Amino acid sequence: MDALLLSRIQFAWVVAFHILLPAFTVGLACYVATLEIRYWLGKDETIRRLSAFWIKIFAISFGMGVVSGIVMPFQFGTNWSRFSDATSNVIGSLLAYEVITAFFLEAAFLGVLLFGRKLVPQWAHALSAVMVALGTVMSSFWILAVNSWMQTPAGFEINDGRFFPTSMFEIIFTPSFPYRLTHTVSAFLVTTAFVILAVGAYYLRRNRSVEESRIMVRMSLLFLAIMVPLQIVIGDLHGLNSLKHQPAKVAAMEGLWETGRGVAASLFAIPDQEAEKNHFEIAIPKLASLYLTHEWDGEVKGLKEWAKEDRPPVAIVYFAFRIMVGIGVLMLLIVITGLILWKAGKLFTTPWYLRLCTWSGCAGFIAVLAGWTTTEVGRQPWVVYGLMRTEHAVTPSLTGSDVAISLAGYVISYLFIFGGGLILLRRLVLIGPAKAEEAEEFGTKAHPKRPLSAITDSTDKAMNIRPDAGPTDASPFGPIR
Repeated sequence: MDALLLSRIQFAWVVAFHILLPAFTVGLACYVATLEIRYWLGKDETIRRLSAFWIKIFAISFGMGVVSGIVMPFQFGTNWSRFSDATSNVIGSLLAYEVITAFFLEAAFLGVLLFGRKLVPQWAHALSAVMVALGTVMSSFWILAVNSWMQTPAGFEINDGRFFPTSMFEIIFTPSFPYRLTHTVSAFLVTTAFVILAVGAYYLRRNRSVEESRIMVRMSLLFLAIMVPLQIVIGDLHGLNSLKHQPAKVAAMEGLWETGRGVAASLFAIPDQEAEKNHFEIAIPKLASLYLTHEWDGEVKGLKEWAKEDRPPVAIVYFAFRIMVGIGVLMLLIVITGLILWKAGKLFTTPWYLRLCTWSGCAGFIAVLAGWTTTEVGRQPWVVYGLMRTEHAVTPSLTGSDVAISLAGYVISYLFIFGGGLILLRRLVLIGPAKAEEAEEFGTKAHPKRPLSAITDSTDKAMNIRPDAGPTDASPFGPIR
C-alpha cells in the first residue's frame, strides 16, 4: 500500500464520517426553525418542548460536525499539496466565501439559539433559528460549488499547470451545480425527516411523550410525502446531467460495457473489470435507455469507449448506486404505507409500522454515503474531471508509513469522538422532551418549585437512565457546579 492509496483511504474515512453530520444538521436546523416559528405564532407549549429537545441534539451534532470538518482543509495541505497548488486560485475563494457567509452567520446566532430562550423575545429566538438554518444551507452551497467544479470544471484557464479563474460566475454555477446542490440538500432534509420519524415512532411504541411524538410523526410524514417523490425526480434530472457531462460514471453505475441503443437496465450483476463483462446478470430490456435518455431506443455509451486507465472502479460504483436507489424505493414505500394508515386512523397504533419507522432512522445516512461513493468513486481516476488525475494530486514527498501513522490517528480519534457523541445523543433520546411544567435551558432544567441545589444533587438520577424509563427532569449532562 503506497502513499496514494493510503491517502485516498484516509480522505474517504474522514469525509465519510464528516458527511453524516451535515446530512443531519442541515435538515435538523430547518426543523428547529420551523418549530420555533410555530411556537412564536401559536404559543403551544408542546411545540416549545419539542424544539428545546431537538436544539440540544442539534448542538451536539453540530459540535461533532465542526470538529470533524476542521480536519478536511488540513488534508489538502498535508496529503494533496499538488492539488492545492494547482487549484487554490479557484477553490480557495469558494472556501473563503463559506467562512464569510455560513460560519459567521452561524457564529452570530448559534449562541442566541442555544442559550437565549429566556433572554430574548420569542421572535428573536425564532429569527436566530432561521439564521442558523440559513447558515447550514449556505455552507452546503459553497462546499457543493467546490465539488461541482471538480466534477464539471468551468470558468478557468490553465497557465503553467495551475488553474486561474476567468469567470467566478461560471466557476460557482458549473453545469452540474444546480442538480448536485438540490439533490444533496434534499437528501439531507429527507435523512433528518426519517430520524425525526424514527424517534417519534420509538416513543409511541413505549407510550412516552405521546403528544410530542404525534407531532413529530405527522410533521415528518407530511414532509416526506412531498420530498421523497421530489427527490426521485431531482435524481432523475441529475442522472441526465451526469450522462451528458460524465458518461463514463453513468456507464459504471449501470455496469454497461458496450455502447448501444435500447440498453437493458441491470438489476443485479457482478461486474468484472478485467474481463470487461458482467457475471450472473439480471436485466430488464430497454429500461436503462428509458430512464437515462427518456427514449426507448436512446443511445448510451459503454465503458469500452474509454481506455482502461480512464475508467472508474466499476464494481464499487455499480453496487453503491444500487444501494442508494434501493433505499430510495424503500423510503417511498414507507411513506405511502404511512399515508394509508394515517387515512385509516391507524398511524399511531400500528406496532409493526412504528417498529419499521424506528429502524428506518438510519436509512438516510446509508443512502447519503452510497450516493457520495457513487459520485466520488465514479469520478476516478480524475480529481479534476478530465484535467488532473488523482495520482498527480498527492503530495510527492509522502511515504506510506507517514500516511499510515496519520490514518491510524484519525481512526482512533474519530471512533472516540463519534462514539462518545453517539452515547450522549442516545442518552438525550432516552430522556425525551422535557415535562410541561419545566422551564428549559440548554444543558439545564430548572423546576419553578425546586431550588437549584435539588438539581445539582441529581447526579445519580441523570446518569442511571433505563431504556424503559419515562421522561425525567434530570440534566443529561450531570450536575451543574
